[in-house]
Amino acid sequence: MHGPLTGASHPTPEPDLAHHGDAEVGDGLVDLAVNVRRAPMPAWLGDPIRAALDDLAGYPDPRPARAAVAARHRRPPEEVLLTAGAAEGFVLLAQALRGVRRPVVVHPQFTEPEAALRAAGHTVERVLLDAADDFRLHPDRIPADADLVMIGNPTNPTSVLHPAADLAALARPGRVLVIDEAFADTTATPGVPGEPESLAARRDLPGLLVVRSLTKTWGLAGLRIGYLLGEATLLARLAAVQPLWAVATPALAAASACATDVAVQAERAIAAQLADDRAYLVDRLSTLPGVRVAGRPASAFVLVQRPGADRLRADLRERGWAVRRGDTFPGLGPDWLRIAVRDRATTDAFIEVLAEILEA
Repeated sequence: MHGPLTGASHPTPEPDLAHHGDAEVGDGLVDLAVNVRRAPMPAWLGDPIRAALDDLAGYPDPRPARAAVAARHRRPPEEVLLTAGAAEGFVLLAQALRGVRRPVVVHPQFTEPEAALRAAGHTVERVLLDAADDFRLHPDRIPADADLVMIGNPTNPTSVLHPAADLAALARPGRVLVIDEAFADTTATPGVPGEPESLAARRDLPGLLVVRSLTKTWGLAGLRIGYLLGEATLLARLAAVQPLWAVATPALAAASACATDVAVQAERAIAAQLADDRAYLVDRLSTLPGVRVAGRPASAFVLVQRPGADRLRADLRERGWAVRRGDTFPGLGPDWLRIAVRDRATTDAFIEVLAEILEA
């Protein structure tokens, strides 16, 4: 169940919130549907994970990893909650915050936050951002009395990076503001250190809760590791509904390794290369007839619009390419596709096939 669609001009079929990019992939397909980077694991990450496999008889101890993540984001350890992937964080929120009266989810975005709220019995209100406005956030469109607001930054699937000031303007006493930063480490601005527009280190905003993931850049989707950053009292409420030993020992080892200076420097280099590869993909897409790239993509994927994109996706699949359908995201529809950023050789091969399909 969900509430009124704020900003919706006409009713649309209810999207399948349980559909995710991994359902698009299959044997023999080039994967442009899943936003997980695939590259050899560096020794500084792989070695601790493998070493942890020799210590599985003991129960997981999250304290070292929690301290490492806290140090990375310049927070005390009590402001960090480690989770079995970022997705678990949304379930904890939905279960722990059963008393919220007006939860609002800003769409298009990752569907799991709304799915988790609905599964817990919440009535969800959607604020739909406008494609004609490049899916930009206007803070005044969020209902003033919303006591739970959820938004992604950068947002999946639009790849929009919202200004931190606009997001911070949504924080207020009596409201939990959830910023999904699962892809924050994929963003980069030339000449600007760190992750642009991230709120991960902000401790002055009331009710702020930042959701982070380590599975995207480091190819750890199968390990399930993420974390929440926020006020200690809020995190204590979420921890109270979390299963015991929710994060396994190898995942904790990964969290500690990814919080080191070596890891952060590597992330920045990867994000800079990703920016170049993304710009190349956008340039190549812009040469194709009738294909429109939404806004200014800032993450590991781009969102494109073309009439009949649902049929185009099927044609690509027949030719060996998997892309992400857009119609399962609230606020989009069958004319949208999400395409993961890959290396230039993969992009060239993809564009060649796509151009042939469009010209047929």
